[in-house]
Amino acid sequence: MTTKVYQLPVDKTGWQTADQTGTARFTWDYDNGREKLISLYDKGKRKQWDAKERIDWSHDPDPENPLQVPDELVPIFGSPVWDKLNTAERGNVRRHMVAWQFSQFLHGEQGALICTAKIVQTVPDIDSKYYAATQVMDEARHVETYSRYLDKIETAYPINPNLKSLLDDVLSDSRWDMTYLGMQVLIEGLALAAFGLIRNTAGDPLGKAVNAYVMQDEARHVMFGRLALRDYYPQLTQAERDDREDFCADACYRMRDRFLGEELWECLGYDPEDCLEYVNQSESQKVFRSLLFTRIVPTLKDVGLWGPKMRQTFADMGVIGYESTDLDAVIAEDESIAEAIDIQQRAAIDAAIADGVAAAT
Repeated sequence: MTTKVYQLPVDKTGWQTADQTGTARFTWDYDNGREKLISLYDKGKRKQWDAKERIDWSHDPDPENPLQVPDELVPIFGSPVWDKLNTAERGNVRRHMVAWQFSQFLHGEQGALICTAKIVQTVPDIDSKYYAATQVMDEARHVETYSRYLDKIETAYPINPNLKSLLDDVLSDSRWDMTYLGMQVLIEGLALAAFGLIRNTAGDPLGKAVNAYVMQDEARHVMFGRLALRDYYPQLTQAERDDREDFCADACYRMRDRFLGEELWECLGYDPEDCLEYVNQSESQKVFRSLLFTRIVPTLKDVGLWGPKMRQTFADMGVIGYESTDLDAVIAEDESIAEAIDIQQRAAIDAAIADGVAAAT
C-alpha cells in the first residue's frame, strides 16, 4: 500500500493505460519496495560505463585466431574434417567460429534489450521497473559492444534457429514472469557461462575485455531475475509451476543445441551432418555444453522450479551436479575479474605515458 497522500482514492480514479492487451502495468505505489532490489537498482546506476571509453578498440585481433585460444576449443578439432585442412583453412575456421559465436551474442543482447523494455512495461512493482530501466541501458551498451567487435573481424552470421525460437516464445508470452524466466534466467544465464568460457581462455585482450565487462553487467541481470521470481513463484499453484518447468526443460534442450553450429559448418562448405555427428560425440564438446548450465541449474533451484521434471531434465543432460554452485561467489568473481582488467589497462596507459615523458627529457 502506498504511503502517498492522494487527494482522491486511487482505486476510484478509473484511470488505465491505453494498452488494450492487458500487459502494460501502471502502479500508483511509488514507495521503494524491496531492499535487495533497490540495492541492485542503486548498483546498476553506479556501474554504468561507456563502451567507447572503457574498451581499447585500437587493438586489432589476429584474423586467423581472433581470440587466441587453443585449437582444442574448436568444436571440430580432431575430426576427419579438421585433419584434412591446411593452415589457411584452419585460420578461416577459427575466424568464422568466433564470428558465429559473437553474432549469437549480439542477437541475444538485442533480444534482451527488447525483453527488458517489456519488463518495464509489464512488471507490476515499482522497484522492478526501476531496476529493469537500468538494464535497458545495459543491454543497449552490450548490443553496441558486440556490434563493434564484429566490425573488427569483418564477418557476421544471422540468428541461430534455436535462439530465435526461444526469443519468439519469450516475447509472445504476455505473463510478466515468463519474460524474466526466459531472458533473465535462461538465455542470460547460458550466455554468462559462454562469456565466462571465452573470458577465461582468450589470449587476445579485446575479446577477453569485451566478455568480462559484459559479464559484470549480466551477473546483476540474473540476480534481478532471481530476486523477483524467488518472491513470486511460491504464490503460484503447483500446476502453474509445472507449466513453467515444462517451458524450462524444453528451453534448456534448445539452448544446448544452439551451440552445435549447424549453419556454421554449412556456411564453411563442410558436410553439416558429419560435423554435427562429431560435435555431438566429442568428449570435449560434451564438457563444454555441460559447463553452459553452471548458472542456470542453481538459479532454477533457487527460484523454486525444482520439481521432478526439472531434476530429471538436468539429470539426463548430466548437469544436475551444478545445483550446489554458489551463485553469489560466482557473481563476486565476475566483478573482480572485470575490475582487474581495468587496473591492468590503467597500468598500461600509465606506463606508456611514463615512457613518453622519459623519451622527451
